[in-house]
Amino acid sequence: MSRFDVCVLGELLIDFTENGTSPQGNPIMEANPGGAPCNVLAMLNKLGYKTSFIGKIGDDIFGRQLKKAVEEVGINTDGLVTDKAVNTTLAFVHTLPGGDREFSFYRNPGADMMLSEADVNEQLIADSRIFHFGSLSMTGEICEAATKKAVNSAKKNGLIISFDPNLRENLWNSLDKAKEKIEYGIANCDILKISDNEIQWFTGEQDYDRAVEKLRSRFGNIRLLLLSLGKNGSRAYSGENSAYVPAAPAKTIETTGAGDTFCGAILSKVLEYGLRDYSQQELSDMLSFANAAAAVVTERKGALRVMPQPEEIIDRMRRSRND
Repeated sequence: MSRFDVCVLGELLIDFTENGTSPQGNPIMEANPGGAPCNVLAMLNKLGYKTSFIGKIGDDIFGRQLKKAVEEVGINTDGLVTDKAVNTTLAFVHTLPGGDREFSFYRNPGADMMLSEADVNEQLIADSRIFHFGSLSMTGEICEAATKKAVNSAKKNGLIISFDPNLRENLWNSLDKAKEKIEYGIANCDILKISDNEIQWFTGEQDYDRAVEKLRSRFGNIRLLLLSLGKNGSRAYSGENSAYVPAAPAKTIETTGAGDTFCGAILSKVLEYGLRDYSQQELSDMLSFANAAAAVVTERKGALRVMPQPEEIIDRMRRSRND
């Protein structure tokens, strides 16, 4: 029996999010623990699953804050390495009208980019059922090598592999390079979670049906494809079946972590059902659960520390059916 349900590798950083203005009219920034991979794990932990994280932080006040926050939510940190020379990555998040975000990263390099092959704790991977990663851990040569070592280890140990591109355009030297690395992730995963703008950018198709068909015909390795559409809901594709579920009702404050919450909720269902070809009803049930989880988190500031409880998700699903 595996020690962990899900192991992830990737960035762990501070999201400075706007939280009002000072008397002088300056934005007040709150230092929220963040980074997509640990957000995914935080959701899984709330749902009762055991998780571990592989990444790197700086030996600074933010790194110490992050380690404490990750441990508080129950994520195993045996794979979390501290870099004595490079500071923890920071992201400043500006919330736009409607809840969308604009990011400014302080990461040239940040500690997460310095995760090396030698830093990868392969035992954590071997002791897990699912390995999850994104593209930000391939934005530099050192962390790219570490990521590929981890993916190869996951394959060698027979893990289900999950990938979320989580494209942040301003972190890449060129979008051609971003496309190349994201293609690697898509080609090496069993589960792909991709957003509406990412699938249009990657495939060159504006029509979602054509975009999905292009991806699935090119990458036969994808067993479960999830397309998140923000306020327009989500879609899922498995074998011959597909499903669409509208977004759950929400009084959105900001969308930080919504996609990660969605992803964590989906992975919980894969752990529950096993990876196989799902029926249309099973896909609908998965999406309803994940949409509801994402809706709850959009009503809160931050993500990692404020993931919804299972009963909150069930209650939001009930409200969705009644609306």
